[in-house]
Amino acid sequence: MDHFPSGRASFDPPAEAAERVWRQVVDLMRGERERIAGRDVSAPVDVRELRTAIGAYDFDRPVAPGEAVDGVAELLRATTVHTTHPRYFGLFNPTPTFMGVVGETLAAAFNPQLAAWSHAPAAAEIEAHLVRFLGARLGYPRDAVAGSFTSGGAEANLTAVLLALTRTWPEYGEKGLRALPGRPLLYASSESHLAWLKIAHATGIGRDAVRLVPTGPGLRMEAGPLAELIAADRARGDLPFLVAATAGTTGAGAIDPLHDLADLCAGLGLRLHVDAAYGGAAALSDRLRPALDGIERADSVTLDAHKWLSVPMGAGTLLTTDAEGLAEAFRVTTSYMPDEIQGAVDPYTSTQQWSRRFMGLKLFLSLAVAGRAGYAEQLERDAALADVLRGRLAATGWEVVNDTPLPVVCFADPGDRTWDHHDALARTVVESGRAWISPVRLDGRAALRACVISHRTTAEDVEDLVDAVNKART
Repeated sequence: MDHFPSGRASFDPPAEAAERVWRQVVDLMRGERERIAGRDVSAPVDVRELRTAIGAYDFDRPVAPGEAVDGVAELLRATTVHTTHPRYFGLFNPTPTFMGVVGETLAAAFNPQLAAWSHAPAAAEIEAHLVRFLGARLGYPRDAVAGSFTSGGAEANLTAVLLALTRTWPEYGEKGLRALPGRPLLYASSESHLAWLKIAHATGIGRDAVRLVPTGPGLRMEAGPLAELIAADRARGDLPFLVAATAGTTGAGAIDPLHDLADLCAGLGLRLHVDAAYGGAAALSDRLRPALDGIERADSVTLDAHKWLSVPMGAGTLLTTDAEGLAEAFRVTTSYMPDEIQGAVDPYTSTQQWSRRFMGLKLFLSLAVAGRAGYAEQLERDAALADVLRGRLAATGWEVVNDTPLPVVCFADPGDRTWDHHDALARTVVESGRAWISPVRLDGRAALRACVISHRTTAEDVEDLVDAVNKART
């Protein structure tokens, strides 16, 4: 294959050479889409062989662009857990929408700089429009919604903690934790995503300031035991400030009782945040939206478009009605940044990031083409397929051990309840290449976990998964 010319032209090749590469990439993407279902979901990887193959690119000798594209594609094809596969029933890693991939390409090509509104007015307003749309679907007043796109749920949840600290103690922003009269505490379910520990470390409140509350029925954080824990902590002189509920836990898809927790927080003067990174997508479906009732009472919400809204990673969002609180948490002025535009918000003054990618375009294009109704149809289809999976598992002797309206199915072998058994079952299924599932501990109980997360998954794929776990068991 032809080499690009050396020097500056290698960064901006002649039109014909560039077109050949784009044609190659388009053909490659089409081939992957057409052939992925016939491949194994994952394959074993020899680390030494992989590092040797990558190390062959020593960067001393330029490689032809077509050769480089083919080489990297083969590395990814051979060594990736294919989250785009219809029988990937794993974590919240979806098959990305076609328009999401197009959006990523356009964002890279135009490369708008989203620190300052004046540098990227269309990009900034597209993201603001999406934030208002998502917030309104969650139940916030549309005109009051504020927030931003983030790298993912961890950054969005970090933003929520910074917002809560700033609003609870105005002196925190300038003087830090040393200005507080005690130790701040936040509360989350023991089934929640443990990014809270990293967040506590990063904000300086310390990992032991995270209270992981044991769950009750349905693996949900109950208001009664939480209230008792908060009272005991206050009696010791600690400073509870935030309850972090979850709408769609990673392990079991559980949704905490949001109205009960909102009532508790209102009564005790605490902030309420809802991590709906996965489950928040249900707001786009009128049929599934009732599962999130109470979320509109939260001070802030996390929703990841790169989970159940099926756009390429990463695209989280932090949603709130507290625009002034965000500004107080992140406001900064410098001489080298452009002047503020009246009536517009410079993203760098209300978010943790400064320079950042145009993350919202992939969701904007996906929504524009599918429409909310198209998304609702797909979300409801995923939920229906999960019900099919539950029924087929129960019919073949498995015990379904979680209860959620979301398409996360956790099931156990009643004949052997040990962790080692379920871990071995999951490895057998994964090593077969037929499907990808994982073992999970739910309140100490061993189970297998399967999530319907790909818009390519069919009833036949569900049946294939049931067959794979039954063969693994026998």
